Amino acid sequence: MPEFVTSDKLRLYFTDEGEGTPIVCLAGLTRTHRDFDFVAPHLEGVRLIRLDYRGRGRSDWADPASYTPLVEAGDVLELLDHLDIGQAGILGTSRGGLIAMTIAAMAPARLLGVALNDIGPVLNQVGLERIGTFIGKKPSHKSYAALLEVWPDLAQGFDNVPLSRFREEIVRLYHETDAGLELTYDPALQQGVHAALESDPVDLWPFFNALKGLPLCALRGANSNLLSAETFAEMQTAIPQMIAAEVADRGHVPYLDEPEALAALKQWIDQL
Repeated sequence: MPEFVTSDKLRLYFTDEGEGTPIVCLAGLTRTHRDFDFVAPHLEGVRLIRLDYRGRGRSDWADPASYTPLVEAGDVLELLDHLDIGQAGILGTSRGGLIAMTIAAMAPARLLGVALNDIGPVLNQVGLERIGTFIGKKPSHKSYAALLEVWPDLAQGFDNVPLSRFREEIVRLYHETDAGLELTYDPALQQGVHAALESDPVDLWPFFNALKGLPLCALRGANSNLLSAETFAEMQTAIPQMIAAEVADRGHVPYLDEPEALAALKQWIDQL
């Protein structure tokens, strides 16, 4: 099993497939490397590296105080060192995009470029509060089949999605056991989210502006409750050369295999 040991002695799981330009895929807050299962077959000519953050997926759990974008950015840099990769592109979904912006601020020379999936320098409070309502809580449903019955209503902003895709998503988000559905991450992640909701928001614009001069792509789900249309427009104004695409019928976050997303990502990869 591919893994490496961090400077604070945690075993972190990753996958490393393909040849070409190295791209590190960083998933959403509670998600794993499987976040990128849908897009991976479409990305050709790249070396695709997918990481399970500390406390997620197959990686070790840690002190909850270390579940921060800053610490997780350090883990990404240590993974690059472990693989002897000087520079890489980052495809960051939600939390992964925050980590990419953090790396741009702390170690810009390690980046070939960044693609942001439904994340930006302003996080909509509605979306944050919704995350706060479910993070760290196991579903009450006892099976994938039971959860699938209500998932179309729970998946806010996702229209014209076949039931088969929703099921593919569910099996990546939870483990089905005899005792019911289990989380694929440390429930203590909720501590950081609740602390953020109770504190003043951090100004992330300096972190976003650190991406200037890099090949940059940004995607937004047209129905996203975390990245507003206004912030998305402001991002394009701040960095006009940024490749920007809105993905129809998607909330937070697009699956990345939608035609709009693939076209933008392929253009971004060509720039790398």
